[in-house]
Amino acid sequence: MISRPLQILGLLLALTALSAAPALARNAYPQVGVGAQYDTTHVYVDPDKVDAFTQSFLATFGGASTKQVVATVTPTPSSTTSQLLQTPAGTVSLFGFKTPIPYPFGAERTGYLVTDMDKAVAAARAAGASVIVSPFPDPIGRDAVIQWPGGINMQIYWHTTKPNYAAFETIPDNRVYVSADAVSAFVRGFLAFSKGEVVSDDRKAPGIEIGRPDDTFRRVRIESVYGRMTVLVTDGHLPFPYGHEMTGYEVPDLGATLQKAKDSGVKILVEPYQSSDRQAAMVEFPGGYVAEIHAVAKP
Repeated sequence: MISRPLQILGLLLALTALSAAPALARNAYPQVGVGAQYDTTHVYVDPDKVDAFTQSFLATFGGASTKQVVATVTPTPSSTTSQLLQTPAGTVSLFGFKTPIPYPFGAERTGYLVTDMDKAVAAARAAGASVIVSPFPDPIGRDAVIQWPGGINMQIYWHTTKPNYAAFETIPDNRVYVSADAVSAFVRGFLAFSKGEVVSDDRKAPGIEIGRPDDTFRRVRIESVYGRMTVLVTDGHLPFPYGHEMTGYEVPDLGATLQKAKDSGVKILVEPYQSSDRQAAMVEFPGGYVAEIHAVAKP
């Protein structure tokens, strides 16, 4: 029969091992990220809205599009137009599917370039992610889709020929909405995978940032090789359009950017407001893509 002190010692050792698991995952695998300029927001619009979205997005943020191609970018048969919209404030992978979109594509938020697909998949699993689409070839490399606690889907990709993109002038925020039940597991896992760090954790952030000016909420900001992430911890009681946006774009002059946006057919869903150190607004591009746009508030 095991003595009471030994039982207690065993429990303490088990708890220590559990708490050490994220650190082990963090240290057991090499850094597989490349850089924020290789992260893209995945945007799906109807084929007849692709050109309007492209014109509007580039008119708002500057930059240029790669040549549009028609390709199969899923592991099962499908057909879509595909192009990159590369701007100083962030990059979009734009898809206009000509066929029904195979599940679970369309629900992934972002594409992150990795140096080695097999190592990236192993690191994601060790950090607590599920691989919901196993690695598959595409016309220029390999892809997989992973899911983090809280139901956050992300695509990771690898190119046969190493790309070389200019750094962003401003790094966009990956805006992630999670519940209080999932936030600890999500943050712990993503930090282990990205080897990033929490730069702020405000448990009483102004509710105006999620459309509830009379309330507060928890906001966690993370920085890593993959760029910036804002984790918004909410009870899910969100007025439209909050929660529909995937990316927050930083610009030097919010007013000037919004004017360009309006001139190119963008709807202003939430008029500019100031919160903490930012001025921000919410917009909708042709095709239905919702985004946050912000500028650092001048003192």
